[in-house]
Amino acid sequence: MELNRSRMTVADVRALKGVRQMSMVYVQKLEEAAACAAAGIDVLSIEQQFWNTDMREAAGDCFVQVGLNYGRLATTDDYLRAGHDAMLLGGDCCYCAASPEVITRLSAEGIPIVGHVGLIPSRRTWTGGFKAVGRTLESAQLVMEQIRSLERSGAFAAEIEVVPAAVTQAIAERTSLVLFSMGAGTGGDAQYLFAEDILGYTPGHQPRHAKVYRDFRAEYDRLQRERVAAFSEFRADVASGAYPEERHLVGVDDEVLGAFIQSLNDHS
Repeated sequence: MELNRSRMTVADVRALKGVRQMSMVYVQKLEEAAACAAAGIDVLSIEQQFWNTDMREAAGDCFVQVGLNYGRLATTDDYLRAGHDAMLLGGDCCYCAASPEVITRLSAEGIPIVGHVGLIPSRRTWTGGFKAVGRTLESAQLVMEQIRSLERSGAFAAEIEVVPAAVTQAIAERTSLVLFSMGAGTGGDAQYLFAEDILGYTPGHQPRHAKVYRDFRAEYDRLQRERVAAFSEFRADVASGAYPEERHLVGVDDEVLGAFIQSLNDHS
């Protein structure tokens, strides 16, 4: 794979800590990755099942975090193979929500790792479900201990999700980790939203921290009505014989057709 000289490296991202806020978007679609690249988004988060050479090309100069699928990967070796695969396809770092032991192993192999603190969806049962973490002394101390654990494990960054902004700020001043903030305030080093929230087509509940910039849901609904209408018209044309028309068919010379039919008759 050709080396991209203009894309940020881990060293570049670390150098921006405390300098400026980065923009970060979670995407699943090629067109969204390409739009983020065109818009100058700094960091993309892409799950491994969507990560391939086409997505890397679409992502352009964006620094890409590839999400290693917690729950689908089980052993340390599973994570190690997945991490190397992600990097070989042009990933810039890997998100890993596994144990400190797994993160330590991946980091030791030179795979840049982003951990997760605060509200961790895959472990939400331990912190009371989908709600803020860090609003009590005990839970704020838990977030700080998660940060310390990631530091010891060799991670270079962490997603910090739905943590009070003041708690995030206090943590940011006491850690070398780059903090990707999702609903955790500007104490983090990047502001992180999902493309579906930005574009207004979030399925189900929309998170408090989400900001909607466009109403793609209305457009998708309109397109669905157009799909139904087009398919209904096609069905009606088939039933009435209006489709196919002559222009949709392939012709054959009369002489060839006659010879073909004669050959069929000769062998019937």
